[in-house]
Amino acid sequence: QEQLTESGGGSVQAGGSLRLSCTAPGYILSSKCMGWFRQVSGKQREGLATIDVDGISSYANSVKGRFTISKDNGRNTLYLQMNSLKPEDTAMYYCAAGRPAGYCSLKGDSAYWGQGTQVTVSS
Repeated sequence: QEQLTESGGGSVQAGGSLRLSCTAPGYILSSKCMGWFRQVSGKQREGLATIDVDGISSYANSVKGRFTISKDNGRNTLYLQMNSLKPEDTAMYYCAAGRPAGYCSLKGDSAYWGQGTQVTVSS
């Protein structure tokens, strides 16, 4: 089981920003699709953003224009910059990896998952 480790969650007021980080083995960042997902207790997991090995990204409509996914292969780190946060963004956020290059998806069927980091947005 590959180890993905998220950090950067916390509490913020509506309109604020947070940047989440996810460290992963170097070969995963350079050869696999990676993505960010979130889940509210009792609800279905939601795909937010994916990034392919060539850096091409894709976003869910719910976060498009507010969230930015990026990665730094040299630091073995995936990022999610979250701006203009809303109370409805409150959730546990997970990074995931494993789908082959060119087959990124927001479906949430990646092979490897982190433990999650909590984001709470207050009004």
